Amino acid sequence: MNRKVVVDFTASWCGPCRIISPILADLAKRTPEVLFLKVDVDELKTVAEEWDVEAMPTFLFLKEGKAVDKVVGARKEELQLTVAKHATAVA
Repeated sequence: MNRKVVVDFTASWCGPCRIISPILADLAKRTPEVLFLKVDVDELKTVAEEWDVEAMPTFLFLKEGKAVDKVVGARKEELQLTVAKHATAVA
């Protein structure tokens, strides 16, 4: 599988995560060629630790199982630009 993946590391108590969530949902609808996943860091702490996630939200961009980009924080414009960059990147 060579699909591009965006992993949203989030937490239920994270205010900025709730603010960016509808923006991420819209991006997911508009870029079906990218798989969007959500990881609750409280439920899957070991996954967050494996990827060195220390702040929420953190958006990890994966290609072939390797991290190729990262956006930390609820930064709408940077998130939109990074998703667009990866959606149009040649596989």
